[in-house]
Amino acid sequence: MKLDSKLFDGIRIKSASGKTAQKPATQLCSWAGCKAEGTHKAPKGRNREGQFHHFCIDHVRLYNKNYNYFSGMGDEDVAAYQKDSLTGHRPTWTMGVNSAGEQRERVKSHAARDWSGGVQDPFDMFDGTAGRMKEPAKPVRHIKTLERKSFDTLELDGSESSVEIKARYKSLVKIYHPDANGGDRSFEDKLREIIQAYNFLKAAGFC
Repeated sequence: MKLDSKLFDGIRIKSASGKTAQKPATQLCSWAGCKAEGTHKAPKGRNREGQFHHFCIDHVRLYNKNYNYFSGMGDEDVAAYQKDSLTGHRPTWTMGVNSAGEQRERVKSHAARDWSGGVQDPFDMFDGTAGRMKEPAKPVRHIKTLERKSFDTLELDGSESSVEIKARYKSLVKIYHPDANGGDRSFEDKLREIIQAYNFLKAAGFC
């Protein structure tokens, strides 16, 4: 490699013309009256972020010892700053007042409207209620042969509630019981069928 190559220009003490390369200007200490080199950076303070003083080692220690970012701020301002620092000083919204919350409120208002007057409902889904779907009908229980016979014995059609079944049973017992017929036992077979029918329906879960 030639000695006059451009690769050596950055490490030469003297240039090709024989002149000594100049050193970059030295940053002096920013402390008043100090002539030392300012080798250490220190922040200038609030509202001057990104700007720095240059101090020597002794003066940067003294500056940092007395540095207070909140100097000149009142207690309320300091508390507000600390509160905002929890969110990285980014804007926040109260729950329900941002755009998403407003959209939810519009959806709720839309759902609460009474749509029964101006909406065709051929399948009777809303049943005249304010936008609410009608509750599905309870499934009809299939009645088996023995269960049907028991209902016939109690003179019922099988659609009665448990309360109605019990009421019919009590009324039939009063009619066919010997005590209600002056001691006449000619209705004992009928009474026995009624009791058996009721117990069967009770065991099957009808009452």
